[in-house]
Amino acid sequence: MAFKFSRSNRDPMSEINVTPFVDVMLVLLIIFMVTAPLLTVGVQVDLPESSADSLPEEVEPLTLTINSKGEIFIQESKIEYDKIIAKILAVSKNRTDTRIYVRGDKTINYGRVLEIMGMLSGSGFTKVALISEPYKER
Repeated sequence: MAFKFSRSNRDPMSEINVTPFVDVMLVLLIIFMVTAPLLTVGVQVDLPESSADSLPEEVEPLTLTINSKGEIFIQESKIEYDKIIAKILAVSKNRTDTRIYVRGDKTINYGRVLEIMGMLSGSGFTKVALISEPYKER
């Protein structure tokens, strides 16, 4: 008895087709490239420019924003001036070592930004920093 080994059309192929995988990855890449710029902090301010290097971030800091109208926001929620410290203490769970970034529109009075920063450091917060746009050569 002789056995014949022949491959029929019904045998599975052992080759992997990567075309669908590449198509899905390219679609995901495009989706992430389009949505990534939209994930920034929601309050629109025109930040001043600075040539200082950015600081490394271990955890997400609290962001206090002062827009061009003088309105104050903690993260994205508007807050009254006299309730800033109480709200920040509540959000940071009374931890005064929480990093707080102050973002001030470049059209507002610099004294207003310093007044709020002084109020924060006077309440025991030791990690208060200013945020600026990277310096652009003109």
